[in-house]
Amino acid sequence: MALHAVDDLEDALSATRAFLFPFDAGRWLRLAIVAFFVGGVGSAPTSGFQFGGGGGGSVDTGGVGTTPPEITGELLSLVLLVAGVLVAIGLVVGFVGSVMEFVLVASLRDEEVHVRRYFREHWRAGARLFGFRLALTLLAAALVAVPILALVFGTGGPAAVGGPGEVFGLLLLLLPLALVAGIAFSLVNGFTTFFVVPVMLLEGAGVLASWRRFYGTLRAEWKEYLAFVVVTFVLSLVVATAVGIVVGIAAFLVVVPFVLLGLGGFLAAGALGSGGIGAASLPVLLAVGLLGLLAFLLVVFVAAVVQVPVVTYFRYYALLVLGDTDEALDLVPERRRAIRAGSGDAVDGGSGAESA
Repeated sequence: MALHAVDDLEDALSATRAFLFPFDAGRWLRLAIVAFFVGGVGSAPTSGFQFGGGGGGSVDTGGVGTTPPEITGELLSLVLLVAGVLVAIGLVVGFVGSVMEFVLVASLRDEEVHVRRYFREHWRAGARLFGFRLALTLLAAALVAVPILALVFGTGGPAAVGGPGEVFGLLLLLLPLALVAGIAFSLVNGFTTFFVVPVMLLEGAGVLASWRRFYGTLRAEWKEYLAFVVVTFVLSLVVATAVGIVVGIAAFLVVVPFVLLGLGGFLAAGALGSGGIGAASLPVLLAVGLLGLLAFLLVVFVAAVVQVPVVTYFRYYALLVLGDTDEALDLVPERRRAIRAGSGDAVDGGSGAESA
């Protein structure tokens, strides 16, 4: 028995080609803005934790480096301020990304890309999605953090945990729980993004109501959605590798000229080999900093543009699977009919009349 989750792979490719080509720079630029927030471009990898194994013995170092830096009120305030700013930026980006989910699906549904218009129309739905994602993230974190805190304080507090060996053993004990919580979070968040968002857009309902509406389809067609998860996971690995190579090459081509320009600026200003960097070289430092910022923004832009066909393909794939498993939830019926009639271009994208 054929599965829609397999058959729709080729249809999604046809839909993506019809939507993105013939090439229109304005459409791609607007989609790159959406892909920046939706596709995760520019997100930093999670930094690791280091567990120090500080012993209790004293070492004679001549009085150098034996006293830890004093944590003053000013330093603590600065740390809290920086942390607060980073959290605020993360929340703003998360909110915008949630609204952009609706901008993307609306663009595919209407065959037109209007970032500002769709953003104004769907920011309330995006706020509900953002709240759901935030609650889901906190729940997943709590599922891991609460047992850790219970074990730590149940054994006498942090001082009783011991050195790195005990910490590693504690983490190893909780690894299965973290793995289960991570998989559950990924599944719920993924189904919400790919399928519940279209239901919200189609029926104008909230996240939970749309989840209840979609859950009936998910339960009835669980084989289709299991196949979707497996196929999407495999494709994501392949695509991530390809995108990483393309972006890496582009970053190299962009960064090298800027590095050479910056090095040339230092040499021209006599900043190298002059025994230090004086006040006269401050303009050079500012210019090099601006060049570095420009290089970073160019790399981010290239990455966003590369993500455009990827994001479009995966979202079309999800919409086709959703419509094939539940005709009442089909957001792209005309595009589906055009593709299966053998003419993916039968639907007019109207790119010439688009605006931001």
